[in-house]
Amino acid sequence: MDTILVVDDNKEITDLIESILVKEGYNVIKAYSGIEALGKFSEQTVLCILDVMMPGIDGCEVCRRIRKKSNVPILYLSAKGTDVDKVIGLSAGGDDYMVKPFSSIELVARVKALLRRYLYHRIDKPNAANCVTIDSLTIDLDAHTVMKYQEKVSLTKTEYDILVLLATNPNRVFSTEEIFKNVWKEKYYEGNNTVMVHIARLREKIEDSPRNAKIVKNVWGVGYKVEA
Repeated sequence: MDTILVVDDNKEITDLIESILVKEGYNVIKAYSGIEALGKFSEQTVLCILDVMMPGIDGCEVCRRIRKKSNVPILYLSAKGTDVDKVIGLSAGGDDYMVKPFSSIELVARVKALLRRYLYHRIDKPNAANCVTIDSLTIDLDAHTVMKYQEKVSLTKTEYDILVLLATNPNRVFSTEEIFKNVWKEKYYEGNNTVMVHIARLREKIEDSPRNAKIVKNVWGVGYKVEA
């Protein structure tokens, strides 16, 4: 049963949302403040319905903190309905925004739409359209995450961009000049070993044996490639 975290300092609203979602077959966990929400958020949470205006930590800050560890859908449910309010909420990492008062039909429709997209694109689904799998590595292009043997790999933006460039163009050999121009967006000059240094660091993080690379391979005298 999918677990949804509902956060609002108004108990009547959380109870109402709970009754709506339970009828649809969801498990609901309720929280009445930002601090409580962060404490109750877990790996079992597949969606969060979040009020914006709460005492202490507001909804936008809760969203930012959740985003540091999870890409679960976040639906704001707020009395603040201006375009500026929506932009602020979505910029903090939210996926959708509903204004109070709300209809139960629309709430359920939006929850189901968000969950459909999320469950389709989850990292543990190797056939998801946004994932590239190479050997022991899985790259989630939407979440900008890299997993190795189901453990998250921490890459710099440059390392990630190099990996994505090669992985999304399997079997194509890229010269160091092509990689530099694609990733750094600057003019390349002879003798620049920047690409080589970053690929060495990348291999340290993603290869079982960096000296015997099986993911990012050398094509001697030409450049680098990732095989399909």
